[in-house]
Amino acid sequence: MVVQLVFPLAMAFAAASDLLTMRISNKVSLALVAGFALAALGAGLPLAAIGWHLAAAALVFAVCFGFFAAGWMGGGDAKLASATALWLGWSHVLDYAVSASLLGGLLTLVLLSARAVPLPAMLMRQDWVARLHCAKTGIPYGIALAAAGLLVYPNTAWMTALQP
Repeated sequence: MVVQLVFPLAMAFAAASDLLTMRISNKVSLALVAGFALAALGAGLPLAAIGWHLAAAALVFAVCFGFFAAGWMGGGDAKLASATALWLGWSHVLDYAVSASLLGGLLTLVLLSARAVPLPAMLMRQDWVARLHCAKTGIPYGIALAAAGLLVYPNTAWMTALQP
């Protein structure tokens, strides 16, 4: 049950939160870490396997921290990517990174194109739409990170173990 609910719900919440507020709460990443711990214990994941998942998350965190320090990524995005990598482990972290990069590039192109077109006044009265449309606002990359996580997750051992 944890495997089927925690990861997808956290991804959906992170994407919606980033879209509407340009923030991803630390609670989302903490929920993913706690959910992983419960899932790993419930599945009887060997300690060595848990260590490898932690190593994948640590590498993603180190890379994303560098991106954050360079101003290329938000802190919430870095923590979300790391917590996602914890669930995916080495076997899927590269697929996740490639998917997140491609989806993030597409998201960026769509937003930059949309920002070049004036929005109707009715839409501009919505705070979150105005924030997204503003050229000074960044890209809510958590949407791409969450979408990539949801794209890769069905192929993980967590989900394939549930198939008959």
